[in-house]
Amino acid sequence: MDINNKATRINLFSLKTVQMRAFHMTWGAFFLAFFGWFGIAPLMAIVREDLMLTKAQIGNTIIASVAITVLVRILIGPLCDRIGSRRVYTWLLLIGSLPVMGIGLAKSYESFLLFRLAIGAIGASFVITQYHTSVMFAPNVIGTANATTAGWGNLGGGVTQMVMPLIFTAFLTLGVDTFLGWRLAMIVPGAALFLTGIAYYVVTRDAPDGDYKELRARGELPATERKGIESFILIIKDYRVWALFIIYAVCFGVELTINNIAALYYHDRFGLDVKTAGLIAGLFGLMNIFARTMGGMFSDRFAKKMGLRGRVLFLFVALLGEGLALILFSQMGVLTAAVATMIVFSFFVQMSEGATYGIVPFINKKALGAVAGLVGAGGNAGAVAAGFLFRADNITTQQGLLYLGVMVTLAAFCSVFVRFSPAVQEAEKKAFEAALADRARLKEEAVV
Repeated sequence: MDINNKATRINLFSLKTVQMRAFHMTWGAFFLAFFGWFGIAPLMAIVREDLMLTKAQIGNTIIASVAITVLVRILIGPLCDRIGSRRVYTWLLLIGSLPVMGIGLAKSYESFLLFRLAIGAIGASFVITQYHTSVMFAPNVIGTANATTAGWGNLGGGVTQMVMPLIFTAFLTLGVDTFLGWRLAMIVPGAALFLTGIAYYVVTRDAPDGDYKELRARGELPATERKGIESFILIIKDYRVWALFIIYAVCFGVELTINNIAALYYHDRFGLDVKTAGLIAGLFGLMNIFARTMGGMFSDRFAKKMGLRGRVLFLFVALLGEGLALILFSQMGVLTAAVATMIVFSFFVQMSEGATYGIVPFINKKALGAVAGLVGAGGNAGAVAAGFLFRADNITTQQGLLYLGVMVTLAAFCSVFVRFSPAVQEAEKKAFEAALADRARLKEEAVV
């Protein structure tokens, strides 16, 4: 769809424009969604003891936490096309906060599994984040905007590894026992999500010129009849979407997997306590402060030089680096070496994610939400598939990481299927140049 008055620059420290308010609310909401989504992960050593979970059962809960997100991401993309991101995000945050706060009620493996399954739905917040920034920012900065909001949101996956053990410890200092402590700790991210859902509705709008309902009433957007069905049919016929589905499966899917297993991996392999293991595992997610943004920035820079082909080329390079770095990480048996290679590996993972969503907005503008949703679902599908590697009793965690690294390396070559017609490349080149010209004009006007 065509949206007018997209921002041609990112004024990071400004909240004056509707674009920048959406920018900061999207990454903030996604950050807290990650907090709720993976808040239980660094506490799994305690939960394992409390509920007496086996390795296979822990693996099943990991799979459950990302499996439902596949379906919800597919559904939520077309829903954004239909009613706009503001209302969709608000309801997802409000409803998603309930199982986050409620997981402490789990008394058995089965009930814990169901709560993790329900919490996984909040992972669909990523699709809304990418959709909202895509309709707010122009082609010259869209890669950077998408990568930064997603990256800073993903940062929640790292921060939660560090902060949730501290929240858990804080409850212990109040006199509660260990098994009650992890249950009370999960109320904190759940409450934060609920309040953020209210704030999202108050602060944001669907597009620069207003909500979709208002734009359709003024005839500035097409009617919504069967929009979701039409969007989905359009994108499932496009092989490029499926190539990006696989690509996102081996970058974001890998990140989700590491978020789920890292703390337990360092606890079991290197004999670290829960707090230290969580702090080290958190370093993986902390790379999102800048790494995913760099992926988007390089995507925009390559586009400036080489057009859409440049975006695809950079994606291939980042994915190949990710695969090789993961293979290296899997072979590390010394703690310091493992941490160092994990950081390098994380850098490439998140650059690959940023590069992927530097391409997504250009696949099919008539079905932007559907494309964003299906590609985003690929990330969770990848995490589900990877989850089976780490639940099998005959495969060690180190072996699982090695196999995963080989798969990522091979999947990098799927980027050759992401192609654009000469007409589309030329049209996007002109749109990019027009955005640059508009940015220069606004800069001159500001000086005058």
